[in-house]
Amino acid sequence: MKNELLIVWSTDNKETVLNLICLYAYNAKMKGWFDEVTILVWGASQQVLCEDFEIKEKVKEMGEAGIKFIACKKCSENMYIEEQLSTCGIEIYYTGEFLSEWLKSGKPVLTF
Repeated sequence: MKNELLIVWSTDNKETVLNLICLYAYNAKMKGWFDEVTILVWGASQQVLCEDFEIKEKVKEMGEAGIKFIACKKCSENMYIEEQLSTCGIEIYYTGEFLSEWLKSGKPVLTF
């Protein structure tokens, strides 16, 4: 059985993104704390990801290291940024059911 972690990233605070979410997720994957790390980009985080070059580059680097990024399609539609978000190499779909199933499974979730 795989040891999986889901991080729900909703904050648009750059310092929290770089010095907590990205730092922990990267180390959790690279140091083997979790076999799989998935980051769900939801709400205001989508906007900051589209607008901030440093965050965009960090997400690209983390994706190349094997961390999976997904984003809520409804949020991106509401903010009119779906096309911009898709250029970040993130899988975009309606994520409500995904999150609900994850929560019901008892697998760990961190939210920021």
